Amino acid sequence: MSVTSKYRDSWEGFWREAPDETGAVLWDADPALTVAPHLTRFAARIDRPELPLVDLGCGNGTQTRYLAAHYPDVIGVDLSHTAVERARSQDTDGTARFEQLDATDTRAVHDLHARLGDANVYVRGVLHQCDPADRQPVADAVATLLGARGRAFVVELAEGAKRVLTDLARHPQGPPPKLRPVFAHGIAPGEVSDTGLVELLSNAGLDVLAEGALPLVTTEHTAEGLRIEVPSRWFVLASADARAPERPNGACLPES
Repeated sequence: MSVTSKYRDSWEGFWREAPDETGAVLWDADPALTVAPHLTRFAARIDRPELPLVDLGCGNGTQTRYLAAHYPDVIGVDLSHTAVERARSQDTDGTARFEQLDATDTRAVHDLHARLGDANVYVRGVLHQCDPADRQPVADAVATLLGARGRAFVVELAEGAKRVLTDLARHPQGPPPKLRPVFAHGIAPGEVSDTGLVELLSNAGLDVLAEGALPLVTTEHTAEGLRIEVPSRWFVLASADARAPERPNGACLPES
């Protein structure tokens, strides 16, 4: 199974038209405000930090380069060829590797796992904007890349984010400039319910080791000059078949 050509074309069109500079895209925020808070929750739960780390849905690689400064072998993958080329061009020091990957292509995902071995995986905001038929295959891809030893950090927009984005889109002055291309290219953010997200992860054979809530920081501001943040949920995951650390009553502990 692979993503529809319409979905692929939407992302290619988005990245071709996006300004080629850091921070020009809605979610391309400073890593200090995005991936850094995530790593404080993820790092202590990575049993094998020496494993390769895959940034699934890397876009133009801003967060990937930050990850590569903290882990020895980082590879960013994205559906969009244009995004991958941008990521390579902006990584002037060659701190990470980048390649195109359709995460719903089971054979391609298994081939990547065969090359890398078990890996740790970072996913930020991918599942919530996938077409419905593609969400489970993407969650399955995370499980495949982890294998028995890897850990994943998955952060997705919470259910309440859709209202925030919808209200912004309906503002009398129109959507904020960086939000307009998202809708113009048919990318629908915030389309997965909280319950649906947990089901996707569970159906992929992933065990939740920890979870919590954080605001997802964007690069855009309201008309009043306030930075736009949207609610998100994060999960630290392992294969349900892997032996996870003992937790009280066999359940994960929620965090903030």
